[in-house]
Amino acid sequence: MRAMRTLLYFCDRKAVNGSAILLGLALGLVLLPQGAASGSAQEPGAVPAHHRQAPEGPLPATLGPGQFNDPVVKNAYATAARIKKTLYQQPCYCHCDRSVGHGSLLDCYVSQHASGCDICMRETFYAAEQQRKGKSAAQIRAGIIRGDWEKLDITKYQTYPPAK
Repeated sequence: MRAMRTLLYFCDRKAVNGSAILLGLALGLVLLPQGAASGSAQEPGAVPAHHRQAPEGPLPATLGPGQFNDPVVKNAYATAARIKKTLYQQPCYCHCDRSVGHGSLLDCYVSQHASGCDICMRETFYAAEQQRKGKSAAQIRAGIIRGDWEKLDITKYQTYPPAK
């Protein structure tokens, strides 16, 4: 706003036509790249925040599954507590890194965020299933980036504890 006032003051002092100023401002807004207008920290197609390896120290505690009523949510939080190191190394495609500053999928379970987010829960169940198959955190991350988690059938997680 200050820059606009300065521009208008300068233009007024030079007796520039007001409509020319408005036209210039309008063109500037139209030509401004979409990413710059939104203030987005990531470019389209960029992988959300994650860590390439597990930390040496302890990870934050996740919320307990008993705090929730929905069986799918309970299963997601119970699963997250078991695979914290893996989730620490995964991106979250609900883009909570942009909206709430999360650094990885694990951060979704340190608060109630994941309890209302189907993406977080699906990615977590996908990560757990892949880990049980012997996949590394890097291989799981590659699958998440490809969108493999979107194909996951979560019906087995609709009872708590989940059906085997």
